Amino acid sequence: MELRHLRYLVALAECMNFTRAAERVHVTQSTLSHQIRQLEDEVGHVLIDRSGRSLALTEHGETFLEYAINALRQVDRGLGALRQGAGAIDGELRIGATNTFNFGFIPRCVATFLDRHSEAKVVVEELSAHDIRSKVNSGELDLGIAYRPGDPSELVFEPLHNEEMVLALAPNHHLAGRKRVRVVELHRQDCFLAAGAEPIVCVEMNTIAPMLELVAATLIGAIVAADAVRNHPELRIVPIESPTPIRVPGILWRREGQQSPQARSFSSIVRKLARDRARAEGTTRRTR
Repeated sequence: MELRHLRYLVALAECMNFTRAAERVHVTQSTLSHQIRQLEDEVGHVLIDRSGRSLALTEHGETFLEYAINALRQVDRGLGALRQGAGAIDGELRIGATNTFNFGFIPRCVATFLDRHSEAKVVVEELSAHDIRSKVNSGELDLGIAYRPGDPSELVFEPLHNEEMVLALAPNHHLAGRKRVRVVELHRQDCFLAAGAEPIVCVEMNTIAPMLELVAATLIGAIVAADAVRNHPELRIVPIESPTPIRVPGILWRREGQQSPQARSFSSIVRKLARDRARAEGTTRRTR
């Protein structure tokens, strides 16, 4: 079964005349008749009643016609989206991202997007994960880039890859020279209760940059995403094991409503750059 079979059936159902339907779909009457026969053979039912002086849909034809129309409508929407995506994209794209992603990942994605769509405007808001979920859900943002929500969400979360967390330390910290550190060694220092370590929280900050500056100036360690400290010259990065803390970054969408061409284009860039980054990090770990 091919799309043309469905288009021929819909045209015939609307015209109820082989000659007029054939003219509409730009084929000969005999070709149209033959194609309808092929479709009937494919579905295993007679769809057009030809016994009377005029054509009529059979009961099976009426049933199948509704699905054929819906299928063609979806295909046409998809083709329209592709044509629109292939052309110039303008208008405004609103993105929400947590602080970690704004250190390098989001700027690279935005740069690639603007290189492809110079007429578009991009607005990036650096927000907490809670505010991103709230604004995506309300429609104030087209999409969000954040970590997997810890609680059930009314939004769709599209995971990108698994991201290992690392221990960030000042150069004079007693663990700074280690190649790796086990979670249990962080007991009463920096890590997780789930791993049997009791954390002492001495400072709380809601953004990464000042937290890293504090780490660089003190003997306080911080567990952060590797990308957040990759280019920080004043810090030492120590991998964590047994277990290695993992977070899952991804894209947040609204469940309802159609994604804009800007959002679809940007999300495709996010997926590709995220795959490239994950692949590069995997290669780096294997060659160490």
